[in-house]
Amino acid sequence: MRNFHHPGRSPVYATNGMCATSHPLAAKVAVQMLEAGGNAMDAAIAGAVLLGQCEPQMTGIGGDCFVLFTPPGEDRVLALNGSGRAPAGIDADKLRAKGPVIAPYSADAVSIPGAVDAFCRLSKDWGKLGLKAILAPAIHYADAGIPVADRVSSDWAGSIDNLSGIARDMFLLNGQAPKPGQVFKAPQQGEALRRIATEGRAGFYEGEVAEDMVASLNALGGTHTLDDFANTACDYTDPITGGYGGLDLYEHPPNGQGATAILLLNILKHFDIAGMDPWGTARAHIEAEATKLAYDTRNRFMADPDYMTRLEHMTSADTAAKLAALIDPKKAMPAGLPGAEAVHKDTIYITVVDKDRMCVSLIYSVFHSFGSGIASDKFGILFQNRGAGFTLTQGHPNEVGPGKRPMHTIIPAMLKKDGKVMMPFGVMGGQYQATGHARFVTNVTDFGLSPQGAMDAPRCFAEGDKLNVEDGYSDAVKAELAAMGHNVQRPDTAIGGSQAILLREDGVLEGGSDPRKDGCALGY
Repeated sequence: MRNFHHPGRSPVYATNGMCATSHPLAAKVAVQMLEAGGNAMDAAIAGAVLLGQCEPQMTGIGGDCFVLFTPPGEDRVLALNGSGRAPAGIDADKLRAKGPVIAPYSADAVSIPGAVDAFCRLSKDWGKLGLKAILAPAIHYADAGIPVADRVSSDWAGSIDNLSGIARDMFLLNGQAPKPGQVFKAPQQGEALRRIATEGRAGFYEGEVAEDMVASLNALGGTHTLDDFANTACDYTDPITGGYGGLDLYEHPPNGQGATAILLLNILKHFDIAGMDPWGTARAHIEAEATKLAYDTRNRFMADPDYMTRLEHMTSADTAAKLAALIDPKKAMPAGLPGAEAVHKDTIYITVVDKDRMCVSLIYSVFHSFGSGIASDKFGILFQNRGAGFTLTQGHPNEVGPGKRPMHTIIPAMLKKDGKVMMPFGVMGGQYQATGHARFVTNVTDFGLSPQGAMDAPRCFAEGDKLNVEDGYSDAVKAELAAMGHNVQRPDTAIGGSQAILLREDGVLEGGSDPRKDGCALGY
């Protein structure tokens, strides 16, 4: 139990159902869906789509999603890949002629949005209320507007230069980012959502909305076609698993980076993490070194599942043992191991558990803050720039190519104990997510923290040539890390965010919500 003399956040408890996400309005709407007779899938989709208006710099219907979920009353974990593909007309050689990487704020970086197809499929296959009901709140608030929350306003203000063309008119108020409490409206997107509510996926991937998206991208040099949009299809797939501290970790398979979290935990097994000071130098150092090695492995192999051949290598105990042996407990390895082609921190995560204990773990993003910064002319669909996650290195499994899915950083997760689902959870924060999963799991297992306590705890992250260390670490620890060779930096913003719902053995649901974001856990 937390010290009530200190500022903090208590866990949220409920018995019938619960949602945890990064904005309170989305959590409220999700719970309302449950109270209206919907299930966890209905609630998760309703909350996620609404987050496109609550946090438009983080997500929207021009983005992608990945989902892990359990059928009602079952412990079987299913996965759905809602990530889009590069257009069929993309040409790696032409892109290489433009520069060493795909320009992130250009039409070249826009892969086809996959989330809407995924939401429509999941609603049809697993939901109870139907699209009209679950999209109604997002349609309402697109027209009525939503007061901008504090963290959202801060992120928005730091990203306005990413916006270009008509997107600046649609996502700025008098040329500026909204201040906390100012109302943001998105009526054009509301009209697109009405088409989806009445026509299903065809209302987005065909007809007037698709024509608007294709024409807007083509005007900026994109190779996108109506066929690219019409052919978009999500895929059911099988989760991948790892273990740590008596728990089984379920991750989404590639093209997401879930295998990186499994590898990272396998490396950490070779060290006595539980015997370390949880906020001390030794744990921060070992985690940073393991992160460098796991992410280097990711960047060599992670790709579209049709092109990736080294998944078993990444998740094998032997690979982790060899990498763990490279770590010097007293000295940082050289900075600058290869990084991903593009870095970002902008994602939303939502998790819902209903009265039948159907669990949904859903992550949904436009990649960089405001994605590509490009919006469609008529409906204001803000396009993701997931294509910037490709590499232009010839022969690499993640080399950009027609119809390929890029490597993604966003990953939902679930934990099981003794074969039973214990906790859906997710960690936002772009590149940080795999390390965030490992830290969350070790906080819970090695240090016995509650979900809320595991989120409240300070974070650090080895990214590029820096070790970003939050203010929650002492100056003494920062100095010791620097003396070991780490380039210690204070990050501009807190590292990531997270949400979780623990299914307690007594039948009570216990929700946690990261204080680094504006959201909360709500139950009934």
